[in-house]
Amino acid sequence: MPFRSVVMQLGHRARRAWWKVRKPTTYGVKALLIHPDDPSRCLAVRHSYVDQEWWALPGGGYNPKRETAEAAAIREVAEELSMPITARPIVLQTLTTNREGKVDNLTIVQATPTSEHFQLSAELSEARWVSTDPADLPTDEPTSRWLRLALACRPTTRS
Repeated sequence: MPFRSVVMQLGHRARRAWWKVRKPTTYGVKALLIHPDDPSRCLAVRHSYVDQEWWALPGGGYNPKRETAEAAAIREVAEELSMPITARPIVLQTLTTNREGKVDNLTIVQATPTSEHFQLSAELSEARWVSTDPADLPTDEPTSRWLRLALACRPTTRS
């Protein structure tokens, strides 16, 4: 395992311990990325420092005094995957959780990058295009509840 991934894992564990003591309010965003040429596929990622076995969505934290959830999603996707998004993301759902010992305001957005090509940052260990049909997600590998929720909330195009 690369040194940087180990450092990120340790930092995340320390941050989780601090959250349990302090119980801060945080803001996060997750991005459901729809394939630019095939709307029946989306990008699933595995993080290198937390829940490494789970297929999840790219995203991260943000400060609502400095940027919107949509702007944070664009920034996070650029940082984690080097994928540009030019159209404003669509908010699918905003919810509040306290799963990690903090009050986290999480916004899930849908966006389409300008290209299917990505480059993984040190925060991600793997990424792949998968079906947007929740029934087609791998059953032999864990899938994050946020990925499943995003797919369930996703607007569908009807002809």
